[in-house]
Amino acid sequence: MAMIRNDQNRSFSQEQFRSRLRLVLGALVLIAVALVARAVDLQLLDEGFLEGQGDARFTRVAKLSAIRGGIYDRNGEPLAASTPVDTVWANPPEVMSAADQIPRLAEALNRDKKWLTQVITSNLDREFVYLVRHMRPSDATQVAELKIPGVYLLREYQRFYPAGEVTGHLLGFTKKYDDIGQEGLELAYDRWLGAQAGAKRVIQDRYGRTVEDVESIRAPRPGEDLITSIDLRIQYLAYRELKAAVQEQQAKGGSVVVLDVDTGEVLAMVNQPAYNPNDRDQVAASRYRNRAATDIFEPGSSIKPFVAAAGIASGRFHPSTIIDTSPGFVRVGIKNIPDKHNLGPISLTTVIAKSSNVGMTKMAMTLPPQAMHEMLRAFGFGEVTGSGFPGESAGLLYDASHWRKIEQATISYGYGLSVTPLQLARAYAILGAGGVRRPVTLRRVDGPVPGERVIDERVANELLQMMESVVSQDGATGYRAALVGYRVAGKTGTAWTADAGGYSSDRYKASFGGVVPASHPRLAAIVVIDEPGGKLFYGGDVAAPVFANVMAGALRLLGVPPDGLDRVPATTLVQASRVP
Repeated sequence: MAMIRNDQNRSFSQEQFRSRLRLVLGALVLIAVALVARAVDLQLLDEGFLEGQGDARFTRVAKLSAIRGGIYDRNGEPLAASTPVDTVWANPPEVMSAADQIPRLAEALNRDKKWLTQVITSNLDREFVYLVRHMRPSDATQVAELKIPGVYLLREYQRFYPAGEVTGHLLGFTKKYDDIGQEGLELAYDRWLGAQAGAKRVIQDRYGRTVEDVESIRAPRPGEDLITSIDLRIQYLAYRELKAAVQEQQAKGGSVVVLDVDTGEVLAMVNQPAYNPNDRDQVAASRYRNRAATDIFEPGSSIKPFVAAAGIASGRFHPSTIIDTSPGFVRVGIKNIPDKHNLGPISLTTVIAKSSNVGMTKMAMTLPPQAMHEMLRAFGFGEVTGSGFPGESAGLLYDASHWRKIEQATISYGYGLSVTPLQLARAYAILGAGGVRRPVTLRRVDGPVPGERVIDERVANELLQMMESVVSQDGATGYRAALVGYRVAGKTGTAWTADAGGYSSDRYKASFGGVVPASHPRLAAIVVIDEPGGKLFYGGDVAAPVFANVMAGALRLLGVPPDGLDRVPATTLVQASRVP
């Protein structure tokens, strides 16, 4: 019986084993079938899934940086250029996979370890975060050589201005980290200069190195170069002379504008105080605005030639017309308008040469207000010059219908209207061009520039002859603007600075504007010195010498032949010829 029972137990155990074996085999078969089915599904029915997952792990869309257009002076000298730099960025989740490398990374980036750790750990939900913008390529290469997972380099460009503060007000600047114009020509021509970055799909290894280019998504488009009208040689010259004068005269600031009479091109435009666009710590609104184009002031006596043009054009006056300025003042309404001295009966030419407010007032009061207004508008006052410079002011010139008698009188000697230095320079250029007005431009012009005749050529020529007396006549106000070998036609200006409720009695704007050579003008320029703080404050004393120095250098640089050698003493010519 015992043997029978043992055989039955053995038979039952074998049956249990076979059942379990079949169960396990069945489960394995089901799993194998499921795996095969899934493989078929992924590789045949849904193959895009695997490709997508692979691409997500190994492909990246890489930015293809494009370079912003350069800015050059008229002779090809670089004024603004973009230099290559590298930006270090990170994928925080990847970096955390090698968190022990953060101290090494911080040291290579020259950043605090705690700061870097916070940047990484607080952005784990992001795949892109800047670590350091615009590193030198040599420094960025050292970071890349660490081969820290999740740390990558991006090629970018940084704007550089070779002339620094010499051209700062003119060029402006771009954003610190993005090539987008913010001020000056960088802003005015941003669309022209601006580049469009491209993109491509690449395969990268775990260190961010490109293994293979997959496809081009968008080709990069570099910006266009801008050739300006500026002559960097004259720009440097004007900057140097203005800066020296502002320092010597302890002035608040100043501006110089030089125009080509024949084309309307701006050859130089400088201001003081200046700023260096390469040093963004200096960039503040009070420093970077281009005062020559944006700031307005009452011009004082520098406006007189353009009011005199209305008198000559009326036919009532000519250069030799006598105006009695006795007894040294004239009364208009309740206001006495004085001269510094009683000049008595003098010609209109002497009125301009000695800057008589009485003579100008007496002439102006004989003219219809509308005739004066139309003449001033013809010279471009009360409107922008068309230079396209951002923020350029149109100045202030009220319609003649709103003028009272006293306003007509004060406008004749430069109060009651406001102008910019650029407007004044253009007005003198119109006289130099024989009464033809051309658009002011900051881009180089090739070939002749058509213009609009706004005053009769005879009137313009007579005014130039009168303005020569400002520099050459004995006792005239502008004798310090004289040049050896060249005839100069110009006008001084000294105006009180507007103050709350009236005018300051001890703060002035000193100016000198004119054209050279007077016989056939090539250059027009205006010099404005803002609030000279020394003993000298008249335009003839502080602005005229700057005009003379800038024009002397500019004429030499441009090779303009002298037109006044007959007025140079023979001893001076002999001495000059002996200079080695």
